[in-house]
Amino acid sequence: MTKRMAGKRYSTDFKDSMIKLYHEGNSFTELSVQYGVSADSIRHWVRQATPVTKDEKGKLITDKEFKKLQKELAIAKEELEILKRAAILLAKH
Repeated sequence: MTKRMAGKRYSTDFKDSMIKLYHEGNSFTELSVQYGVSADSIRHWVRQATPVTKDEKGKLITDKEFKKLQKELAIAKEELEILKRAAILLAKH
């Protein structure tokens, strides 16, 4: 049986600086060696912060923002269905 090691938490400022350094031309490996952070962590941060799609106004949004919007939409659809059922029940009485 292996125990999973708890990951180190990094501040948002630190993550943002890693993302900026990556976009300035440093590789994941270079940043990993220089700052002692796994290349996979840096790659994950860059992927989360990189715009993946555009909203209805043409603004680029990140994967994280897109997933948040999808979750909000699912909740709103569920609430709408509940309200529709309630309206049907109230109309019967």
